[in-house]
Amino acid sequence: MVRFEFLGTGNAFLPQGRFHSLLLVDEEILIDTPPTALASLRRRELTSSDIKTIMITHWHGDHFFGFPFLVLDQKYISDREANQKLNVHCPENGTEKLKEICELAYPGSLLERMETNVIFNEKPNGEILGVNGWNFERFEVFHDEVVDPHGYLLTHESGFRLMHTGDSGPCESIESRIIGCDVVVIELGVPDHVNTPFHFRPETLKELANKFPKTMFLATHHYADDINSGKKPYLSNDLPKLPDNVLQVCDEQKFEWADGRLRIL
Repeated sequence: MVRFEFLGTGNAFLPQGRFHSLLLVDEEILIDTPPTALASLRRRELTSSDIKTIMITHWHGDHFFGFPFLVLDQKYISDREANQKLNVHCPENGTEKLKEICELAYPGSLLERMETNVIFNEKPNGEILGVNGWNFERFEVFHDEVVDPHGYLLTHESGFRLMHTGDSGPCESIESRIIGCDVVVIELGVPDHVNTPFHFRPETLKELANKFPKTMFLATHHYADDINSGKKPYLSNDLPKLPDNVLQVCDEQKFEWADGRLRIL
């Protein structure tokens, strides 16, 4: 059995009712560390020390600027005795980027902690560090090449396969890995009238979902406001109509994979 949940589902512009896109797997693995990561954990009544492993997809601020705050919280609040190691999987040269942002955020405060309690892994595949029963493959996707964009394919010892596309438009590296995946977490970063190849739009996600009708797609990094936020729309709360195998997820929505089935908790 695998459980995963969306601590945030918004794109960089924080649509109404959404924190930045953030996936939590088995209450131990975070995909990315956006600026709202610590707030997302607080809302879920988790601490940064509950997280064993972080997997960074790329170097846009809404995907990793929250990292120093997680380290800060561990050092001064949730793990003052430095009993726990934080494992970080990231693209090549990511170790220096993360150390640099921590030094920029809190000069002289976090580098020692980074050296002693954070374990970095820039390898493109292997066992996920810090947790049991998971392997991964990191693969290049189609986004702004300056930020070294990647997706992750996570495989559990039970056979469950979860793909996280990171930020990307349609590309062969995503499409070629969908067969065999049980769930694909995919971004829906822009509406149809925004003409960019670097993000999925409703029309391109519809095309992909229709091509793979047996695959469940969970759309996050959403451009639209949450229709249930109870607040005045900031961008638009008109969700696009998508095929039945696409679910447009909301913050704090939880899922479980067991006995070959996906359940909403």
